Amino acid sequence: MSNPSETELIHMFKGIPFTTRSSLELLKSLDTFDAREDDVLLGSYPKSGTHWLAGVITKLYNTPITLTSPIEFGDVSKLEELNKLSSKRIIPTHLDYNMLPSNFKNKNCKMIYISRNPKDTAVSMYHYYRENPHLPTVDTWTAFFDLFLEGDVVCGSWFDHFLSWEEHKNDKNILFLFYEDMKKDLPKIVKEISVFLDIDISDDDIQDICKKSSFSEMKNNTEKENSDPSHTVCALTSNRKLIFRKGTVGDWKNHFTPKQNLKFEEIFNEKMKLSKMAKRLTYEF
Repeated sequence: MSNPSETELIHMFKGIPFTTRSSLELLKSLDTFDAREDDVLLGSYPKSGTHWLAGVITKLYNTPITLTSPIEFGDVSKLEELNKLSSKRIIPTHLDYNMLPSNFKNKNCKMIYISRNPKDTAVSMYHYYRENPHLPTVDTWTAFFDLFLEGDVVCGSWFDHFLSWEEHKNDKNILFLFYEDMKKDLPKIVKEISVFLDIDISDDDIQDICKKSSFSEMKNNTEKENSDPSHTVCALTSNRKLIFRKGTVGDWKNHFTPKQNLKFEEIFNEKMKLSKMAKRLTYEF
């Protein structure tokens, strides 16, 4: 069977590449989405720890909640499907801030945005591209590295995505998290999330959630879970084995050449020169 052509896998919407698993009709009708005031939105660029974060958040609730697949994943019937849910909705998305359904903003829904240092994100995404039949074929790291820096990958430029959310860093309804902080001190982050979501939780419960939310624990559980395509936090695949790879911090050092690192730093410094949040991105402990 021949590989599907690039054009069958990717299409552009408002200048940003999406996989065709996000239908154009759905993307165009997002603004008609009826957000609810108690919706919680999980925003991220792909491969930044969304699935891990979602796993932690769902463990915080004692009441019925539904973790949906990303709002932009599927066809136009998606919005109707979300509408039918009677329980509280936790909705992931890889959309940049400007593309979010306006209803989320008008209703001041709580949003949590997680970011990860872009060097590790690029490496993680490269492996993802290589193993995911729903994404264009990428032969080498060198080729992917250039695509990533140009924003010629699914969800567009990492820099633009991060900056679109950072513009709202002072909004009361948005909590910014860093993947590296979760790796370093998960109990502290879980506490921060529970305070933000107004969930009363004991320190013992926090310890328990952290135990159940270790990367290896969640990787094993995810791979055991059913592979119902709608049961995914990732807008790029429904293959659960692809969701967790290494989860390490600093894996970029096994891929970047010194020359690539220099080029990356140069572009990073230029694009992020006005960013306060970028200074908080750590590359290793």
